[in-house]
Amino acid sequence: MTIDAAIAAFADDFAGEDDLLLAVRDASDEYGVQPLSVATCGVVGLLARASRARTVAEIGTGVGVSGVYLLRNMDPTGILTTIDMEPEHHKVARGVFAQAGFGPERSRLITGRALDVLPRLTDAGYDMVVIDARRAESAQYLEHALRMTRPGGMVILAHALAKGKVADPAQRDPETTAAREALKLVRGRDDLTSSLLTVGDGLLVVSVPVKAAS
Repeated sequence: MTIDAAIAAFADDFAGEDDLLLAVRDASDEYGVQPLSVATCGVVGLLARASRARTVAEIGTGVGVSGVYLLRNMDPTGILTTIDMEPEHHKVARGVFAQAGFGPERSRLITGRALDVLPRLTDAGYDMVVIDARRAESAQYLEHALRMTRPGGMVILAHALAKGKVADPAQRDPETTAAREALKLVRGRDDLTSSLLTVGDGLLVVSVPVKAAS
């Protein structure tokens, strides 16, 4: 095991997960879904709690691992809107949310291709948007997320380091190129405050500016 892998494993062990989440991770394997790492989910949940998020949009439901973290940490009256193109994933996620103790009124699951769904979602309607979907489309998701997030809200992009390939100019596959485009988009806007975290496969956290009073 490399030093980086050992550090990542230690961070995951430090965060830990209960039996429900461990079972959902097993289900993710069965459905061929790669959920965010334990440590990454921990950071996402922490940010949701610290920001007291009430309206959260998640691009990429999987079978509900990150959704449980969000529901457990966002405002108890809040609603999670989560998008996935696989109906079977949503069927499993609904059951997972129920097992976690959340009623159906706490989540809105939208089945469809994200780039078809996102234009229909409200401008500045969300406290937080979490992106963990098709990596080759991450830059496009980010553009929608910035539109959807209210002033003072937060956008989180997972897999922002593309397995470390963003740092290698020779890597030009679609996923790495999309990650670079997303980073370039954020760095090119002086009004955004952001941080690129090395947890998991990279987590880009962006704060959407509050507009100054006129």
